Amino acid sequence: MKILMVLTNVSQYGNNSESTGLWLGEATEFIREFQGSHCEIEYASPKGGVVPLDRRSLKMADKDSLDWLNKDDDFSKALANSKSLKEVMTNKYDLIYFTGGHGTMWDFYDNSDIESLVINNYNQGAYIASVCHGIAALLTIKHNTSEYLINNKRITGFTDTEEILSGKKFKVPFSNERIAKFNGAIFVKKRFFKSHVVVDGQLITGQNPYSVVALAKVCKKTLGLRN
Repeated sequence: MKILMVLTNVSQYGNNSESTGLWLGEATEFIREFQGSHCEIEYASPKGGVVPLDRRSLKMADKDSLDWLNKDDDFSKALANSKSLKEVMTNKYDLIYFTGGHGTMWDFYDNSDIESLVINNYNQGAYIASVCHGIAALLTIKHNTSEYLINNKRITGFTDTEEILSGKKFKVPFSNERIAKFNGAIFVKKRFFKSHVVVDGQLITGQNPYSVVALAKVCKKTLGLRN
């Protein structure tokens, strides 16, 4: 089984100097769930190169996630020098997983490379997963004709309520929840900051950082791997 994990390159909130980046646990907790599953995980980012870490996620990460920065050489190397999406564009994957962090709202959203990569693999039966702000990658992808991939699909992601409670409502460029609904998705959410995973066909989405482990378990089961 081959999995592609897509990470952000964005280190700040647009023109605002406040720092952001990958939410660490959304990568490390997912990786840990797949250890021993005989899966090959590759890492890429829109531009390639450095993947910044959101400092808040370091403060909130458990010890295992922090240890993983030194334990997993492939992941550590990816943070320092990830492949670009163009480098993996022709590869075939069983699952493509979009991690979160607020930075994804700038480099995942309306990204033509992401669209090509997802559609090429989706059409070959691959599953497409995202968690939290990673849903930004899927919001504008069009499938074959002019129809959005998420149209009439049940999905979830970081909610407006969670954005408000995080104090980021006025720092992000748009609302993931509103764009999802506007582009035809059936946006399914539960109580803020609670684990929640939604599956609809080849799409597997998690609501927030607390959904990563559950999402990884669902992905494993969907791929026919043991939990």
